Amino acid sequence: MKIEIKNICCIGAGYVGGPTMAVIADRCHDIQINVVDVNENRIQAWNSENLSHLPIYEPNLDQVIKRRRGRNLHFSTEIKYHISNADMIFISVNTPTKTKGIGAGKASDLKWVEASARQVSKYAKGETIVVEKSTLPVKTALMIRQILETSLEKTNDSQTDNKQFYVLSNPEFLSEGTAIQDLECPDRVLIGGENQEAIKALVNIYLNWVDKEKILTTDLWSSELSKLIANAFLAQRISSINSISALCEATGADVKEVSTAIGADKRIGNYFLNASPGFGGSCFKKDILNLVYICNYYGLHEVSEYWQKIIDINNWQKQRILRVIVEKLFGSVSGKKLAILGFAFKANTNDTRESAAIHICNELIIEGGNLYIYDPRVTRKQIEEDLEISENEYSYGGEGSWTFADSILDASRGADAVIVLTEWDEFKNIEWSEISTVMRSPSWLFDTRSITDQSEAKRCGMKLWSLGCGSKLQSINLMPS
Repeated sequence: MKIEIKNICCIGAGYVGGPTMAVIADRCHDIQINVVDVNENRIQAWNSENLSHLPIYEPNLDQVIKRRRGRNLHFSTEIKYHISNADMIFISVNTPTKTKGIGAGKASDLKWVEASARQVSKYAKGETIVVEKSTLPVKTALMIRQILETSLEKTNDSQTDNKQFYVLSNPEFLSEGTAIQDLECPDRVLIGGENQEAIKALVNIYLNWVDKEKILTTDLWSSELSKLIANAFLAQRISSINSISALCEATGADVKEVSTAIGADKRIGNYFLNASPGFGGSCFKKDILNLVYICNYYGLHEVSEYWQKIIDINNWQKQRILRVIVEKLFGSVSGKKLAILGFAFKANTNDTRESAAIHICNELIIEGGNLYIYDPRVTRKQIEEDLEISENEYSYGGEGSWTFADSILDASRGADAVIVLTEWDEFKNIEWSEISTVMRSPSWLFDTRSITDQSEAKRCGMKLWSLGCGSKLQSINLMPS
């Protein structure tokens, strides 16, 4: 029996749910899509007439919203109503790492997934396809299915209104900053499930714009696990090249040249080989920690230790950069003004979750630094929430503080150092002839992304430290055999 999809409800209007549903609406005009969330402020932002006030910044997202909102794309807090009218329901809620209880610090907190499943079991009518969109631990679909099936067992036939549920896994593989492009031209679409008609219904939606060859179908557990492993492998590459950045500094090599050389090998490829202060975002750390927890749960302790090292290197890189900055500035940043360029975890997004900048800035404030933070997309309010320190207030009874800056020039005026933490295009073309004149001498540039015009900065009399770029050796010292 063919399952026809006319109405979709997405529970969760966050970084995944909003953009994903917007693109589906843009490509499937005959399907009505309702994105629901308990957060009224978030829904109001999605419905804002001023598209610059959308809760998420992604290149071209505003244009997709403009084309489809009010036509076949809607944002609402009426969760019960839209669940009851939906043929297909996407669960796209937050799955943070548990902060207490069993598995604290590693296991995913699935309370919002469970709550969503219970709402679906209560309000859905007729045949309903339930799609996991959140990044979830393997076997989560079993929990969802058990909640849905139990609800059917507790009601008699007349009350169920012919309810029937099919659970699918359809993980997202989005990169923030290119999410719309990733959705419109995906490398692959992965769908895991057991009921072939339910799978076919979701496949048919994607066939409106995705080549059939790019749509992969698997069992539920392989689909769920594939998402965790994809993120783990990408994070592994970042930690690998970051570990080599330290070796390059010690030996006089240049990590950018090393990355280019190894990336030219077709067996390796050149993606995720840019040295950085460390990976951030909502998924990498969370998913690896969850992978570590799952491996330990199944007694695979050597495997869990291997993946834990990816997290350890990431934390070490941030701390290493902090030590370099303090040491170069005569061993102390107390009372010094430091211009921080970039606070988002990567360029082309306003997402700051797990951003390396948060840790580095907090530590610099504890050391007594006065930070002037500029990011093209991150708001003053967001920085305040992340640092957990009010603007212009001294932290922990010490000297350190932070101030929101409106521009690179504003942040740099009177500063002892400029510290580049995010790879925004704006930072690639800084007028160092202007910036260097307003800084205090000796002025430093710490480029943790290796994106600035370092030659120009040097010509303007600035001292320079670039991540992964060692001093040219005067002589070669061979290691003892």
